[in-house]
Amino acid sequence: MKFEKIIIETDEHHVATLTLNRPENMNTFSSQMARELNQALINLDSDTSVRVILLKGAGKAFCAGIDVNELAGKNAIEYREWIERMEKPLITISKLKTPVIAQLHGVAAANGMGLIAAADLVIAEENSRMGLTAINVGLNCVGPVIPVARCVGRKKALELLLYGTLIKAKEALSYGLINRIVPKGEIDSLALEWARDLAQKSPIAVQIAKTAFYHSEDMHYEDQFAHMNDAFARLCTTDDAKEGVNAFFEKRNPVWQEK
Repeated sequence: MKFEKIIIETDEHHVATLTLNRPENMNTFSSQMARELNQALINLDSDTSVRVILLKGAGKAFCAGIDVNELAGKNAIEYREWIERMEKPLITISKLKTPVIAQLHGVAAANGMGLIAAADLVIAEENSRMGLTAINVGLNCVGPVIPVARCVGRKKALELLLYGTLIKAKEALSYGLINRIVPKGEIDSLALEWARDLAQKSPIAVQIAKTAFYHSEDMHYEDQFAHMNDAFARLCTTDDAKEGVNAFFEKRNPVWQEK
């Protein structure tokens, strides 16, 4: 697939930066951008040189939701197909082996907030805001609220869904929607530094940790332990696990295998 609404850059530190590139539309989801984003995520997950994906937006905002210019003139079946296309990247992120860090600046609204919540980790600029804002134009964010609810719980998710307010970064941090807040103007360098730090970990250990976490999320409590213990046992048989322990005893930096 040729990418026109997505920019992909990789570096020697095993980080791939994936940029939403519709700045003139505040990176709102068009059908084309949704398809390209989903395919780019899948492609990067299969790239053995990529250990972390850093997801960001070009211009003044991370993502202001879905492009409402595509809204009119569809029947119910077409609307269903359309919204599933827009939300597919939110599901795909949970299926990737590779961790996805979202870099938030400006605003993440509606499906943009869903994308933030769906990311594995989030680093945000101190003046950024987010909200499930579709209710304010007679629509709703019943898809994006799903990953949001997994971060904040039922009561707060319903409040965000029904009132459509934009919340500030500090409030989002307190609700578990983001991991870190950084000063304005420093987001690019600090987000890349954070991604590179994660890329220094054992790729197979990170992949197994992420995959096992998502697979076990809806399991019964005791079944979660069984699933996680199976994942840990598989990891212990890998070369990276042996290398990591040997490096620890030998007081040297480990040399990880490619994923």
